[in-house]
Amino acid sequence: MRKPSVLLSSLPPFALFSVLQFLVVGPFVNLTSKMPFSMGFFKKMSTWLNPLVSLIPLVLLMFASSTRHSMASNKHLVASHTIFLLLYVDNIVVTGSDSTHLQQFISLLGGHFDIEDLGPLSYFLGLQVLRKDGTLHINQLKYAHDLLQKANLLNSKLASTPLVAKVLLSVSDGALISNPTEYRELVGSLQYLTLTRPDISFAVNTMAQFMSAPRTSHLVAAKRILRYIKGIIDLGLTFTPQTATARLSACSDADWAGCPDSRRSTTGYVITLGTNLISWCSKKQPTVSRSSTESEYRALYHACAETTWICSLLHELGVRLRFPVQLFCDNLSTTYMVANPVFHARTRHIELDYHYVREKVALGSHQVCFIPSVDQLADLFTKALHRSQLHNLLIAISLSCCKLNCIHVYIISYLK
Repeated sequence: MRKPSVLLSSLPPFALFSVLQFLVVGPFVNLTSKMPFSMGFFKKMSTWLNPLVSLIPLVLLMFASSTRHSMASNKHLVASHTIFLLLYVDNIVVTGSDSTHLQQFISLLGGHFDIEDLGPLSYFLGLQVLRKDGTLHINQLKYAHDLLQKANLLNSKLASTPLVAKVLLSVSDGALISNPTEYRELVGSLQYLTLTRPDISFAVNTMAQFMSAPRTSHLVAAKRILRYIKGIIDLGLTFTPQTATARLSACSDADWAGCPDSRRSTTGYVITLGTNLISWCSKKQPTVSRSSTESEYRALYHACAETTWICSLLHELGVRLRFPVQLFCDNLSTTYMVANPVFHARTRHIELDYHYVREKVALGSHQVCFIPSVDQLADLFTKALHRSQLHNLLIAISLSCCKLNCIHVYIISYLK
C-alpha cells in the first residue's frame, strides 16, 4: 500500500486552514507532545522538531518546498491520500483526505514520540475552530475576552468603530504616559488578535507607530479598539467550500499622505480565494509619495507580489486556480500606467514597481481592473471608517460571528 503524502508548514493557522478547505474533507486532529514545560522555548523546539523533520522524509519520501523552507511535501501531493501537518513547537494539527491513513500516521508519530491525541480540533494557539455543515469558522473569542479582562474593560462602554473617523493621531498629541510598558503590551496583544480580526488591522497598525513614546491620546485610542472588540467579540473568519478551480483576486488601495507627521501613505490590500478571505495588509509605506497615483501604484505592486507568492504556494498544495489573477484598483491613472509602456517625468521614479506589475500583466498571470471607490474592499485597511461604511465592508469580506450566518442581524443591531 502506498504511504500517504505529508506536508509540513509553519504558515499562520488561519491561512493554512483556509487552503485546506479546498483539499480535505477529513477531521482536523490536535496533538501535543508531553515534554516538560519548564524546558526553554528554543531548546524545546529543537528537541521536538528536529527529530520529527528528520523522521518524515525518511519514512514518507518527502522533498523540500521551494516556496517555504519549513514545508515539505510528497511529489504525489495531488494523489488520493494526502496528510497535512501544522507545527508550532510541540503543538501539531493534523488533517488529511482519508481518516484511515490519518490514524495510521498518528500511530506512526506515537511510535517515535511521546504525544497526546487531543481529539478533533477546537482550540489551537488562541484560535477557536468550529466546523459545521462543511463551513469552517475561526475566531479568538477567549483571547479577546482575556485581553478585556486584563485591561479592566469588561464593563466598559461599547465603541461602534475601532478608531474615530477623520481624526488623525500625531506623535505629539497629549502628555507622555507614565507606564509605556502597559501601552506596548496592549498593542502587542492586539497585533495577535488581527490574525482573525482584519477589521482592526488599520487601527492596530496606527497604534503600533507610537510605541517608542506613547502618549495619553494613544492609550485612549488603543483602549477604544478593545471597547469596539467587546461589542462583537466573537467575530471571526468564515471559510466555505469553493469550486474546484477558484479564482484568486486582490483589491489594493492607498491613503495618500495620510500620516500627519511623516506624510507617508498607507498601503492596504485584501486577497480572496473564491469568496474566502486569506490575506490582508495595512502598512505605512517606507517613502513619501509625490502623488496619489504613486502611492496607489506602490500598493498595487505589493498586492501583486503577495498574490504571486500565494500562487506558488497553492500550486505546491495542489490547488488549481483560474488565471489571470485579478488586481482591483480604484485609481484610473494607476490602471492606465499598467497599459502604457511610456514613462514621463512624474512617474519615472517608480519604474521598478511599474516594471514588476507590468511584467506580470504581460505574461498573462495577472490582470489589473478598475473598481469604483464605493466597492473598494481595501478601504478597511487604509483609513478609519464611519460605522455604516465599516458595517458594509464587514459583510463584503464575509466576517461573521461564531453562530454562523447571523452577521447581518448581529452587526446591524449592534451598530444602531
